[in-house]
Amino acid sequence: MTLQQLKYVIAIAESGSITSAAQKLLIAQPSLSKSVSELEKEMGITIFCRNNKGIYLSEDGFKFLTYARQVVEQADLLEQQYKVKETVKRVFSISAQHYAFVVNAFVALVKEYGENKYEFTLRESRTNDIIEDVRTYRSELGVMFLSNFNRDVVMRIINNADLKFTPLFIASPHVFVSRKNPLASLKKVTLSDLKAYPRLTYEQGINNSLYFSEELHSTEESPKSIIVTDRATLFNLLIGLNGYTISSGILSSDLNGTDIAAVPLESSEQMEIGYISPCDRPLGKVSERYLSHLKKYIEEYRP
Repeated sequence: MTLQQLKYVIAIAESGSITSAAQKLLIAQPSLSKSVSELEKEMGITIFCRNNKGIYLSEDGFKFLTYARQVVEQADLLEQQYKVKETVKRVFSISAQHYAFVVNAFVALVKEYGENKYEFTLRESRTNDIIEDVRTYRSELGVMFLSNFNRDVVMRIINNADLKFTPLFIASPHVFVSRKNPLASLKKVTLSDLKAYPRLTYEQGINNSLYFSEELHSTEESPKSIIVTDRATLFNLLIGLNGYTISSGILSSDLNGTDIAAVPLESSEQMEIGYISPCDRPLGKVSERYLSHLKKYIEEYRP
């Protein structure tokens, strides 16, 4: 087993195919395939399985990838410290539901490392994809919420993926609306108040279970419904169509402007927002720093 072979495995897992990994690594595909096959034979395991859609990690492959990342990261640190004599390149990735405070904390993290080398990734994604990203080590953290409605189902999926959920805070539900919307002047709104306005929700793809919805009261009937894929579009439609969406209520003008208001919603539900991470892998230093920024931002701006 060589360090280069471990890097090959990581590249293939991240690329999703041997062809893409070979192009990224600037080596011939047959050479890459042969190297991985030799590694599998040496270790006595199957790292990658194949089907008509391509390749995917086996159960042994998932565990092997975890150790491979740790070895490569430590080797990189050694090289940077004793060989290259330059600043270590920090790598960090996070997947999250569509929360503005996740982005604000990410901005603070980037500014902290602004003078250093880094490669950071932020994915605003679907609920099931967030779990998959963390399960396959594509992301170190996944930010999402639990409620009385979805808790049992979502926690079962998280546990089956060998992940853990760590709470950050409890949020009372709010609606985001344009400041020109009549609802913006109310101290509190009810679900009945919302029926006259378009409801905006995030699309969940083929895993479109109500339990994966990013919004509370997903089973509540709405005569006007619009499904979107990104937060910028949703915010634009809040303003342009006088729509609403149900969220945590954490909003600042730093990145989101002043055109949107958060109004408390009368509800028996609450949002327990937290992060998921692998059970068998400690958080890295950059992940810890990100969570520090996230907690600070939440404490400053939560209603």
